Amino acid sequence: MTLTLALADKIIDCTLRYARENNVNPLAVVVLDAGAHPVAFKREDKASLYRFDIAMAKAKGALGMGFNTRGIAEKAKNNPVFFASVTAISGVELALSPGGNLIKDRQGNILGAVGISGDTGEVDEHCALAGIEAVAGELENKA
Repeated sequence: MTLTLALADKIIDCTLRYARENNVNPLAVVVLDAGAHPVAFKREDKASLYRFDIAMAKAKGALGMGFNTRGIAEKAKNNPVFFASVTAISGVELALSPGGNLIKDRQGNILGAVGISGDTGEVDEHCALAGIEAVAGELENKA
C-alpha cells in the first residue's frame, strides 16, 4: 500500500480535529511516506516559526530509526553518546521528543510517519496517535 495524499490529508485533518476538541496549542503536522518524502503538511494559525522543522525532524527521526520518537527519547537517555553522534551526522534530522509516530499497515509494514509539534511532546504524541487511529481501517496492505 502507498500512503496517498488523500490518506495523509485525512490523518492530518483527524489529528487537528482531535487537537481542537482537546484545547491543544496550535500545531504543525507533517505526514511523510516511507522514503521520508513529504506527502502533506498543515500549520495551524498562531503555530510558531520552527514548528514545521521540529515536526519534520520528529517524523524523519521515527522513519530513520525505525520506531516512534518516544522510544528514541528513552533510548537516548541511556546512550547519549550514540545519539549525540547520530544528530551530528550531516543531514540527519532527529528530534528527541514524543510526537513522531510511524504509520504502519495491518501487517506491520511501515508506510510513513506523522510528525507533530506545538504542545508538549506527550500531547503532540496523543494527537499523532489519534490521527493514525482514525484511519486504521484504511491501513491495509493490498499488495
